[in-house]
This record gives sequence, C-alpha cells and structure tokens, in this order.
Amino acid sequence: MMFAGKIAASSGHAAWISSKKSRSRVFELRGRSDAIVVGGNTVRRDDPRLTARHGGGHLPMRIVMTQTLDLPEEANLWDISEVSTIVVTQRGAKKNFQKYLASKGVEVVEFDILNPRDVMEYFYDRGYLSILWECGGTLAASAISSGVIHKVFAFVAPKIIGGKHAPSPVGELGMVEMSQALDLIDVCYEQVGPDMLVSGFLQPIPDLTPVIPSADETSAIDPTVTPYDSSIIFFYKTWDPYGAFSNFSPHPIQMRDENGNYATWSTVEHYYQAHKYVGVDNPLARACVEDIKCAKSPEEAARMGRSVQRRHPDLVRSDWESVKIDLMYRALKTKFSIYPHLNNMLLSTAGSVLVEASPHDLFWGGGREGEGLNYLGRLLMQLRSEFLGESSATSESSILAA
Repeated sequence: MMFAGKIAASSGHAAWISSKKSRSRVFELRGRSDAIVVGGNTVRRDDPRLTARHGGGHLPMRIVMTQTLDLPEEANLWDISEVSTIVVTQRGAKKNFQKYLASKGVEVVEFDILNPRDVMEYFYDRGYLSILWECGGTLAASAISSGVIHKVFAFVAPKIIGGKHAPSPVGELGMVEMSQALDLIDVCYEQVGPDMLVSGFLQPIPDLTPVIPSADETSAIDPTVTPYDSSIIFFYKTWDPYGAFSNFSPHPIQMRDENGNYATWSTVEHYYQAHKYVGVDNPLARACVEDIKCAKSPEEAARMGRSVQRRHPDLVRSDWESVKIDLMYRALKTKFSIYPHLNNMLLSTAGSVLVEASPHDLFWGGGREGEGLNYLGRLLMQLRSEFLGESSATSESSILAA
C-alpha cells in the first residue's frame, strides 16, 4: 500500500510524530541557521519556541510570516529574553497589535505585498544568509512556488495517521499529474532512530518575480481603477462568471509565426506554452512546439509546456523571461479584439481590479492570499484601458462627423 505523508492528525494535533532523535536533529539544523521562518498558523496551533534547545551556542533569529497578523497576545515567541523575534506582515495590518508587539520588544516589518521572495531578499540584505523554513503546508507551498527553497529535509516516521483533512507537509501546488512533480537531486537517506531522513536539493525554479506593482501603478495602468476604493473581480476556472478571461477559455486565435504566416492556436494557453520553444535550433524544441499546438486541451498544453521547461531547461528560448509578458499581451489583445462579446465583457468591468485567482501561479496569478504578482490581471486591465480609450476616441469622431 502507498500512503501520502501527513504532519498532524485531522484535529491539528502533532506532538509527536517524529522521534526524539529526529527532533534533536532539527535542533541541530536550527543551530546551523541564521534564522527560522514559521507562519501564523504554526504560532496559533503549536506556540513554538524555535530555539536550538539541545544544540547550545548559536540561537537563530525567529521570523513569523503572517499576512493578517491574526496572532495570539500570549506566545512563546514574544519572549525575547534569549533571542529576538521579527514579525513580517502586510502593510497596514492590525496597527494596534503591531504596537502591542513593539511593546514586547518584537520587531514588525511591513511589506506592500507579502511573499516569500521579497521576505528572503529583505533578510539577505540584513545579513541572514541561511534560513530554515520550518512551517506548515500552505506557507511551504508558497515558498517552494517562489523558488526560495534550495534544500529539503523530510523526516518520515513509521506511523499511520490517516484522515482526509489531516494536513500535509506541502500545500496545493496546482499539480494534477505525477509528471509535474518537483524532483530532488543529490538525494541522501539516513535512518535517525526509528525514522528516515530524506534530504536533497530542489532543482532551480525559473525566476518568478519582477518588480511588484503598487496600488498607484495599478491605477496608472487603468485610470478607471482607484487605488483604495475599487471592487475586485476574481477569475480562474473557465466556468466562473468571468471564466472567459482565463487563458484556458475555448477561444481560438490566429497569430503570425516567425515567417509572417498566420497560424491558428486553440487557446491562448496553447500559444503561450508553445512559444517557450519557438525559434530554438533544436529538433526536440521544434517537435515540442508542434506537440503543444496539437494538444487536445489547454490543460494538456500547459502540462506539456511546463514539464519540458522543468526537465529540459536548455530547450527554452534564451530570451523567454524578457519576452513572455509582451508575447502574452499580444495574444490577449488578439483574443479580446476578435470576439466582440469578450470585448464587451472586459469593458463591463471598468473600475474594478481584475485578479487571476490561481493559488499557485505567483507570476500570472494573485496567489492564495494575494502574494502573487497577478500579471494576467494587470495585462487585462491594461487592455481594458486601451479599448476604453479607443471607444472614447471613436465616439468623439462620430460626434464631430455628425
């Protein structure tokens, strides 16, 4: 029989799954780290101390990452007599509680948009070079998706918990097939008491994070959006009310190829995934383009494009990171130009912020808790603004002609 790993029972109770020897090894890992990161849920449920209790010597900085600042007033981490604690949160969250933490000597750092990549860069600048993410599944998934995790330590205990709702070590990453699984390399196996320690390095994940747009920048993209007063329209699945905004929506587009000829693509997703490999002088890359173009569904096209990118990064065009946003923009502009009902739907959202509600794509989507960059939503708002401008210019011309 095969079992999926769990890190707690359905109730959330987790003391203790691993053995005392494994816990001692964790203390050693903490002692070799500059800082430890946990999420708000870990603080609420476990009330950890995050000290290297049996290691002695160096004590790592303790970092709590929480968007809402929904944390208990009494917690072991607020005791800074031995080692400091820093709480990182979203700008403006619970100002009174921030003052309370400050009165305890806990430092609070606000981010415009809270995400693991920016947190890591911030602490790197402060001199914390080795950071241990000792967090729950949701934050672990976000950290992995952001590409900030380089090495994984997994303790496997010979125990069966079961339970459909028992938490897993890594939350939703949006993978629907085993071919999408992230592989560890240089894997080591070590028995620690009754447990097995599996460690290995995650293969590099493509950079996901350009400059994060501020509220003012979003307003500049589309003047109908006011920074603090706008409603938000979410879209993700094609059957959602605004599902036609998804790249997976069944709206074929015709685009010019590198030779100037028009080619038909079943969806924007087909076009986008295939163009990771267009122009690469390699028979495998050319075959990949054709295979993606012929994929029976956008889901299949996405799986193929991502799988090849992960397994054979040498096949991806060298300029991909610099051209992918413009390429997506041109495909979207074609889609919303040739289908009048889609154009009308987009214009009907004027004044609202558009967010692609993918919980795992932190580049094109908004992420599970708003930590994503939402570049698909941004491009749609930019197009909407352009279409509104064209519509206004056409109306003015008609009035002048009359």
